[in-house]
Amino acid sequence: MSNKFFTLVLLFILIITSCKDKESGFSSFNGFVQGTTYSIVFENNDHINLIELRSKVEEILHDFDMSLSLYQDSSILSMINRNEEAMPDSFFIEAFDRSKEINLTTGGAFDITVGPLVEAWGFGPDEQKSFTESKRDSLLSLVGMEKVEIRDGRVYKTDPHIHLDFNAIAQGYSVDIISEYFGGLGIERFLVEIGGEVRVKGDKKGVLWRIGIDRPEDNNMSPGTDLQAIISLKDRSLATSGNYRKFYVEDGIKYSHTIDPKTGYPARNQLLSATIIADDCATADGIATACMVMGKDRTIDFLNLHPEFEAYLIFSDDEGNFKTWATRNLTEFISLPE
Repeated sequence: MSNKFFTLVLLFILIITSCKDKESGFSSFNGFVQGTTYSIVFENNDHINLIELRSKVEEILHDFDMSLSLYQDSSILSMINRNEEAMPDSFFIEAFDRSKEINLTTGGAFDITVGPLVEAWGFGPDEQKSFTESKRDSLLSLVGMEKVEIRDGRVYKTDPHIHLDFNAIAQGYSVDIISEYFGGLGIERFLVEIGGEVRVKGDKKGVLWRIGIDRPEDNNMSPGTDLQAIISLKDRSLATSGNYRKFYVEDGIKYSHTIDPKTGYPARNQLLSATIIADDCATADGIATACMVMGKDRTIDFLNLHPEFEAYLIFSDDEGNFKTWATRNLTEFISLPE
């Protein structure tokens, strides 16, 4: 699965956070949370105190982090992974239930029990690789959503060595949490972006929100510097997963952070990045990760069976050239960068 708390993934939000926003009735603010950045733009009716709103958003995200982050030793997730006494909160339960749904939808390509494999390959918090062929079978025996359940307010695991990893859904889910908070304030037009995952409501002064998709070249670490395409969006969520910002090369072989829960190895295929559009960002996030596991051909077959998702894929052909594929209904909303 993807290590998304410390990876800025594949997007640049084409928004202007200047006095123009204020003049057009829109306000914006940004900051740093969960080891990444966030940006929010919204229609302001002048009754909202920006300082108080930003403080509340960061308070919610802090509480979220203390539930689902692998990088907080005292988070609920960390304690449950260590088999300590910890009660899952509403964030944890909702993320677990969503993960189970996506696991079923993707035929197991998305699986939050892949944590021990992620750690063994050196993509966990300690970044220490310990994977060996002799360990593979024992690690795979810890993988499977059917081996974990929440019952009577407790998390039960069939093996205490099972570790959960929500990184491939948590960032998208945090976008949903903040978006729902804004909706509760009666705000009808907004964009919420956290670590590159996006949810928008309405439009911006009659124009659809424009989301840039980065060109998936190795070490393209600056979102927005080199764009592949721009997607116009309204009332939906968008998430992208890829293999070009979190990887390492060993003995000439590139190992990406997306681990296939069925083989135990980092996913290796022609698919370079998958952008998924869905009603909620948690689902878009999880499906995008599953696509990177499935690869181009299986992903296209999957998308043909699931018209509820729109997608934009970037892959390499046999000669190493970049190619793209998009779902039919999305094509009219895709444009090339100027």
